[in-house]
Amino acid sequence: QVQLVESGGGSVQAGGSLRLSCAVSGVTISRACMGWIRQGPQKESEGVAMIDSVGRQRYADSVKGRFTISKDNAKNTLYLQMNSLKPEDTAMYYCAADVFDWTCTVLKADRREYQYWGQGTQVTVSS
Repeated sequence: QVQLVESGGGSVQAGGSLRLSCAVSGVTISRACMGWIRQGPQKESEGVAMIDSVGRQRYADSVKGRFTISKDNAKNTLYLQMNSLKPEDTAMYYCAADVFDWTCTVLKADRREYQYWGQGTQVTVSS
């Protein structure tokens, strides 16, 4: 059974930082493309970042220089370090896994473009 469980969300003031984690079971993240996707209130889903099987990363323009995606293969856990947070970063953040495309060819905009995703963790940034 595949499970992705996000944690680390919360409320923070603009300029603050949060670190999201995604504990994965049933999928070996070193043999998958892993991503973070977010959906804000009354907004379309947006692909935030991806990391491929060998650690190469892709980011949305809106978060470049502020967010960093990483993973710990030994712990089978995915991370998203978010710095300099802005109110527009407010969203539900989901982690997801693509076990067919290990190279993260395209930054996926929707968690349903992956095979597996978690329930999400809420991030709220106040001004």
